[in-house]
Amino acid sequence: MAKVFVYDAYTDKLYTYTLSESDSMPYSYGTTLRVREFRGSSKSSVLWTTVAAMEAWNLTRRSYGASIPVGYAFKRIWEGGHGTTSQHYAGVAFDVGQSTTSANRRKIYNTAVATGAWGYVEPLSMTPTWVHFDRRYGTPACSGTTAGYPTVRRGSKSTYVLILQDALNALGYSTGTLDGAFGSRTESALKAAQKAFGLTADGVCGCNTWKKLASAVVGIGRTSTVIDP
Repeated sequence: MAKVFVYDAYTDKLYTYTLSESDSMPYSYGTTLRVREFRGSSKSSVLWTTVAAMEAWNLTRRSYGASIPVGYAFKRIWEGGHGTTSQHYAGVAFDVGQSTTSANRRKIYNTAVATGAWGYVEPLSMTPTWVHFDRRYGTPACSGTTAGYPTVRRGSKSTYVLILQDALNALGYSTGTLDGAFGSRTESALKAAQKAFGLTADGVCGCNTWKKLASAVVGIGRTSTVIDP
């Protein structure tokens, strides 16, 4: 069984579901994306995504008109191994088509681009054996980047807050829970981490804090202080 968080930016709310591996992902179209496919190689019992990412998946899947094999979708930040600001950590990215032909991958790529629903579709020249698309959101904390990893602070709700809480807990700064809602415990944990990193301990996760946290935690594996809700 998996606990799945889904963030709805339209209402600024997080919804939770308890699902089996063979269940469809919330808000996905029919059985085109099951929990086990979205999970990919992640060993976590806790997953998260957004309504917007599922809507983008639905549009792409309907437009493509056939099964899209998913090879890699979700990771928690301590599982790592895919870059310090991977949108897989936010639960909004998909790497697909690894098990199909190059012709089908090009068709999937063209379909994803044509929908206009994804924030980023990686050029096939960069990923010749799979197709990457993601539905990152929020104004980026670091200038010069495309989107995602926005500045978050007390009162914020999002899958990026889930990443922040996950990173803090893995590093031993307890947020008390993993719920995607930036409250007083998350703020206190963040200030402690910022102080240890030599940053201004203002309790706001901006560009420099994201860089320090991600560098420290990506790929360290599950630690004794990682929590699941």
